[in-house]
Amino acid sequence: YTDIKPLGDKVLVKTKTAVEKTDGGILVPTTAQTKPQGGEVVATGEGKTVEKNKVDISVKIGTQIVYSKYAGTELEFNGSKHLILKDDDIVGIFETDDAKELKPLNDRVLIKVAKAEEKTVGGLLLTKVTKDKPSIGTVIAVGPGPLDEEGNRKPLSLAPGSIVMYSNYTGIDFKGKDGYNYLALRVSDVMAVLS
Repeated sequence: YTDIKPLGDKVLVKTKTAVEKTDGGILVPTTAQTKPQGGEVVATGEGKTVEKNKVDISVKIGTQIVYSKYAGTELEFNGSKHLILKDDDIVGIFETDDAKELKPLNDRVLIKVAKAEEKTVGGLLLTKVTKDKPSIGTVIAVGPGPLDEEGNRKPLSLAPGSIVMYSNYTGIDFKGKDGYNYLALRVSDVMAVLS
């Protein structure tokens, strides 16, 4: 085959290659390489119809995206690895290479993770292993919301600046250029707004 045309609400993404060397130049064995979760959109379907409303794909060809870890179907095409996935499996758009600039899509939010405690109340320093993974952060950006039964966007109830508690071990982690950790997750994984 010489061309792939995704159907409906599917997109074809040319995936990024796995990191084979560390920044210091050390080779990473294939068993330790992490599967890439981003790439460039190279083809899109025509969208989908909900009730009588046509809903377009949320990304355009050439857009750099991040997608859910176990989303889509992998394939080899034109000598490169690609992935066909649903529009809803796209977490967000990267317009720059800084994590805090991620533009969440659909029902996703971007959270700046609170820093983990460095010491106990008694003053003992905590090692990386003993630090609790924080589950509190500040909402940086929100997606346009999920589609309702008629194909219209339903705005999210969260706003940037909200301090929230979220479920552990959800979403996609990013390291920002500012040294903070960021997390993109579904709004349904946010458990509470703190005030």
